[in-house]
Amino acid sequence: MSSASPVLTVPDATVVGSPVLRESSGDIAVLILNRPRARNTLSEAMLQALRRALADIAEEKAVRAVVLAAKGSVFSAGHDLKELTAHRSEADGGRGYTQHIMQICSAMMLSIPRLPQPVIAAVEGTATAAGCQLVATCDLAVTSSAAKFSTPGVHIGLFCSTPMVALSRNVGRKHAMEMLITGDTISADDAYRIGLVNRVVDPGMARQHALRLAQKISAKSPAVIKLGKEAFYRQLEMGIADAYAYAGEVMVQNMMARDAAEGISAFLEKRPPNWHNR
Repeated sequence: MSSASPVLTVPDATVVGSPVLRESSGDIAVLILNRPRARNTLSEAMLQALRRALADIAEEKAVRAVVLAAKGSVFSAGHDLKELTAHRSEADGGRGYTQHIMQICSAMMLSIPRLPQPVIAAVEGTATAAGCQLVATCDLAVTSSAAKFSTPGVHIGLFCSTPMVALSRNVGRKHAMEMLITGDTISADDAYRIGLVNRVVDPGMARQHALRLAQKISAKSPAVIKLGKEAFYRQLEMGIADAYAYAGEVMVQNMMARDAAEGISAFLEKRPPNWHNR
């Protein structure tokens, strides 16, 4: 673990009481979960706010990367169980509302890998259930050594089925299954060991390190990052022969692009590249 120099962020025009705040650091957007008193649970309002913020960022070519952070000591405790159980008295026992929330949550989670820009989770506190799912869904994750992770639904008779989707696509099967069927909490170091997070840093430094990682990414060609991120997720769902065929087509498309010509020329001429649309 190492220290990082401070990276200044500037608040955008965001309502302070909003469940999601937005700041900017140069060409990096910073989204902040803003329900610390509710342990940043993913209420309907929080899910909708995240989905809107990500949709806005998808259209902003000036944004090169996104850092997702949270206020308070908990990154996110997952779904708002009080909100869900409040609908138990309805005629269908709350089935319709629960289905509504699961659909909104899945749509929001899917928007992260589909976003043109990479999304980096900056985790200072605990991430449980759908909060752990959110970390697993982000393209990259930087965590404080004090953070902890779990999918504890089995403790209350509610298997973490939707968190399972992201978790099982990030870590080995046996690691994912152990987390899901025991509900045990794992440390930041164990999260790094099994591949759930990229880096473990000193407490209070996750956001700074995530911003530094985002800055490194933002120096690359935005068109190439967008192309590569899309290809990464698409090929994961294919068989190996189809994946090679698809990746080969992407390589040809990439090779014909303006930034590939510029990047190769810059490499051969031993100079920094001048990316298009920088």
